[in-house]
Amino acid sequence: MLRRTSVRVAVGGASVALVAALAPLATAEPAQHHTPAAPKPTVVLVHGAWSDSSSWNGVIKRLHADGYPVNAAALPLRGLSSDSAYVADYLKSIPGPIVLVGHSYGGSVITNAARGNTNVKALVYVAAFAPDKGETSNDLVAKFPGSHITDDPSAQVPTALNAVPYTQADGTKGIDLYIKPDHYRDMFLNKSVSNSEIAALSAEQRPVTGQAIGEPSGEPAWKTIPSWYLVAKNDHAIPPAAERFMAKRANAHTVEVDAPHVVALTNPGAVTGLVERAAQSR
Repeated sequence: MLRRTSVRVAVGGASVALVAALAPLATAEPAQHHTPAAPKPTVVLVHGAWSDSSSWNGVIKRLHADGYPVNAAALPLRGLSSDSAYVADYLKSIPGPIVLVGHSYGGSVITNAARGNTNVKALVYVAAFAPDKGETSNDLVAKFPGSHITDDPSAQVPTALNAVPYTQADGTKGIDLYIKPDHYRDMFLNKSVSNSEIAALSAEQRPVTGQAIGEPSGEPAWKTIPSWYLVAKNDHAIPPAAERFMAKRANAHTVEVDAPHVVALTNPGAVTGLVERAAQSR
């Protein structure tokens, strides 16, 4: 009897030990498999007339800090069709999804350059032109009087601009347009920018041809690509009423900022926020 009892106890003790060892495995949660986050889209920034890619510096720094790859295309500013073709080719070199951003005349460029490119997932207009087919920048400004660039809409050269003739190597002649130094602050910026910075920006401006701002747009990409729009409420280059009209027509997600035309310089945080909203909407 003593021997048989001891065997049962030994076996029973082993069973208890085995159950105790298996208990954590029975109650453990199943392994979770996390899907890797999709890579962030590349943000391509397109500057406007009388400017260059450095106008996006504050936005670029913020986007980089938030992990976005960024490219800033340098426009030739020679003509809408040629500038758009240049950017369209530039976009083809970028793999994966793209958020395409345009300021001012750059909005006309992205409207044409994005057409047919399935990688472009969103268009962002920053105080920019968003023309329909056949429209020019001049048409859109003239439709909403109040812009300082068209003090005299009937004039061939607006009063705020200097016309400088040029001749190309093949003998083709054209006209480059520069903003007059005494109009630069009023058209582009506001009183918060120092006189020295205004003087530097005016001296560094890149001219645009009269052909570029007078050339009709093609079929607009905003008819097929989701759009976002930032209205600069103190814009003296493009009337805010024109910006609201274009944003509504494009069915764009719209924000308004109390800022001048070069809002990326004065309010880079607001511009970055809108770009990231567009990027996160995919």
